Amino acid sequence: MSAGRFISLEGIDGAGKSAQIGRLADWLRSQGCGVTTCRDPGSTPVGDAIRAILLDRHDLQLAATAEMFLYMAARAQLVAEVVGPALGRGEWVVSDRYLLSNIVYQGHAGGLDPEDIRRVGGVATGGLMPDLVLLLDVDLETSNRRLDRPLDKLENRGAAFRERLRAGYLAEAARQPERIALIDATAGIDEVSSRIRAVLASRYPELA
Repeated sequence: MSAGRFISLEGIDGAGKSAQIGRLADWLRSQGCGVTTCRDPGSTPVGDAIRAILLDRHDLQLAATAEMFLYMAARAQLVAEVVGPALGRGEWVVSDRYLLSNIVYQGHAGGLDPEDIRRVGGVATGGLMPDLVLLLDVDLETSNRRLDRPLDKLENRGAAFRERLRAGYLAEAARQPERIALIDATAGIDEVSSRIRAVLASRYPELA
């Protein structure tokens, strides 16, 4: 059995993260790994309550800094209750989003200083960062076609906001190529799953 690792999946809405997390977790289990999946914000009672405020309460208008701190509070609880204990047990943790989402959504796209968000994130997480970020990249046309459900508060911020999101993610991938793996997610679900597995197998020989 391999030692535990912390993997997060990132990307603009419609990139296919939700479809890939279950597949990735199942594949890791087939390799003999213990796996915990989670979502950020969420996966704890505190995190789920904060998630409802952030994404579902369209009547609440949050200042950008307040929004950022709410994400951080949910993440601190996630680390304390879910991520840290799972890694302590030697499990792999697969998270739907993590700190990079804050840096891109409230920073690159939202107008806050990404470096300030990084510093606050270091405090909120106790410095616990993913070993690997899988950035699923799609163009806006593909994203729009896939978003065939009611949009949450962030998704409703318009095309220009989402253009800034994608640009922010790509900028972060260029800044941290050793930790952020850029994956073309415009293909079908099976092909994207294969690309994800190939990236993991190349980085962690125990999975090859």
